[in-house]
Amino acid sequence: MEDDEVRQIKASEVVAASKFNRFHLMVYLWCFVGIAFDGYDIAMYGVSLPWLMKEWDLTLVQAGAIGSYSLVGMVVGALVFAPLADKIGRKRVFAICMVGFSVFTFLGGAVDNPIAFTVMRFLAALGIGGLPPNVISLMTEYSPKRNRAIIVATMYCGYSIGGILVSLLGMYIVPELGWRVLYWIGGIPILIFPFFMRQFPESLSFYILKNRIKKLCEILNRIDPLGNYREDDDYQFEEVQNESKGFPVKKLFAQQRAVSTFAFWIAVFSCLLMVYGLNTWLPKIMQQSGYGLTSSLLFNIVLCTGQVGGSLVGGFLAERFGHKKILVFMYILGALCFIILGITSNIFMLYALVAIGGACTVGTQNLANPYISEYYPKEARATGIGWALGVGRIGAILAPALIGLILATGLTPQKAFIVFAVPSIIGALALLCVQEKFSSFDKIKQPDHLEMTASSHFRM
Repeated sequence: MEDDEVRQIKASEVVAASKFNRFHLMVYLWCFVGIAFDGYDIAMYGVSLPWLMKEWDLTLVQAGAIGSYSLVGMVVGALVFAPLADKIGRKRVFAICMVGFSVFTFLGGAVDNPIAFTVMRFLAALGIGGLPPNVISLMTEYSPKRNRAIIVATMYCGYSIGGILVSLLGMYIVPELGWRVLYWIGGIPILIFPFFMRQFPESLSFYILKNRIKKLCEILNRIDPLGNYREDDDYQFEEVQNESKGFPVKKLFAQQRAVSTFAFWIAVFSCLLMVYGLNTWLPKIMQQSGYGLTSSLLFNIVLCTGQVGGSLVGGFLAERFGHKKILVFMYILGALCFIILGITSNIFMLYALVAIGGACTVGTQNLANPYISEYYPKEARATGIGWALGVGRIGAILAPALIGLILATGLTPQKAFIVFAVPSIIGALALLCVQEKFSSFDKIKQPDHLEMTASSHFRM
């Protein structure tokens, strides 16, 4: 190709055909850190719950209600920040959410009554709910197509790592320093915020829309060092500009995507009901079943470890057999797991089943996230996954209070696990209704220097 030849470049196809390198790793690590603190914040309430209930003399119903009120903030955050990110940029919203949940989590450790604590948790939850859709969309956008499923799934394992960290702190640090230290540690992201702003990129479509072609070329040359992308190459501004027009939520139902959109919402609702029910009540359920506090928190670590394992194994299988088949299988496996978990008393079986339960809840959601995001056109991906998580978090809101009410009836604590089999079955049935023929799944198309054409245009 001659040096002065004007090429037609489509940024998304350059990324899809690229090989994982230092730039991808940088994006991956920042997303991992963001999700790890997000997961830390979410698991923190469940870990601190035994101490909170003792200090403030909370009943089971009151404790469940505080967890549910906090989760309302996550719904609001997901529904508001996801469409906003598709308009003003995902990096900006990522930053706003990270600062928000850091500040209010820290303040949550400084209050001295349950009402003020609930207010702080609600405000922190706005950021906690708004961050995942943007992290998932950015990681999906910047991942090579051939490894995208496993990259996004392992990135989201940060959620479980955060849960493991807070459980370890609950076992070894809280008994000495008190529960408030968990919330003060949750404020750490504010300290790394300046480094994030300097290193982390915006979405590629944002650079095109803002006419920041120099920055776009810089990013593409880091993604594909052999591409030699230049400012005088031809980028399709009109196409990206037209795609960005309109209200992003409407695009979730356009071009016969309505059935799949509702199916995703039901599946995520079912999954998050299980996730937040377990996150909030697992330590308390095991404690009421006769296990000491340390042993109860160990079950939480096993749950988080299972989440990581489910993400890794599920991501590996999804790349070979397809997301839909593996997701349906994992939901069904989860239902069987919870039924057995509610009736067995063998300690080794309990540990194994709790790990499988983690794999089939958070592990399943980790696989569903890139699947849902990719289903929609790129200009609506943050909105697509954001609204799925937002609507799904209605299940998260119901879970703490629902399990609290079930436990308050006098039901044997361990038998409460059987309740989780119902949403697991509903989630499997919902995913069977997803119509992949109407999706926007990317097809790898390599750039010119790899002997295949990539196209997109920018008109100066």
